Amino acid sequence: MRLSRSDTMQRRQFLAGSLGAILLSGCRKTPKLAGIRSGQTVLAFGDSVTFGTGAASGEGWPTLLAQKTGWNVVNAGISGDTAKNGKNRVSALLDAHRPALVIIEIGGNDFLRRQPSSVVKEDIRQIIQAVRRAGAVVALVAVPELSLLGIVAGKPSDSPIFEELADEERVPLIARVFSETLGRPELCADRIHPNARGYQHMANGFHARLKEIGLAV
Repeated sequence: MRLSRSDTMQRRQFLAGSLGAILLSGCRKTPKLAGIRSGQTVLAFGDSVTFGTGAASGEGWPTLLAQKTGWNVVNAGISGDTAKNGKNRVSALLDAHRPALVIIEIGGNDFLRRQPSSVVKEDIRQIIQAVRRAGAVVALVAVPELSLLGIVAGKPSDSPIFEELADEERVPLIARVFSETLGRPELCADRIHPNARGYQHMANGFHARLKEIGLAV
């Protein structure tokens, strides 16, 4: 069967559009970014899991990531912090440290306090947007959702809001690393905090993902 000229043009447009969608989808999943050089400042912004609760001083993932990369990683983790509070304190930290990269790990305490996921999502979005206005790159860490089934089964999973935010805000996502850590009892100090081995596992996972997207070497 021979196609008319108009049918041929429509087919070409369809194929071009499909190819473009595939390419855009691939870019959205793994955006390639300019690398952060050794010595540059990176802000680790989050709650007790960023602070390092569950391990000794110097055993948290920010310190371990600094050792792997040569970055000057500022630990801005506060035990008990929430996304609701975090959006109000991030600007002062950005002004004080002028980081090239901000790794955001927050939201778990909001879930524990039964905040609606939609509210937590918008609070984290405000943090992301504040970082962007300051001219820094964002890397978002997926935090496990509060799930009784996941806790009982020992298989926590990422809250879907983080993948949604990464897609909507076009920022790289560090997925599954936190959830997988909490799913292994030997890596945990308790049900919500890693131990020293767990933080090492997180640092390794974070570093691998940051290398994948070109931010680390």
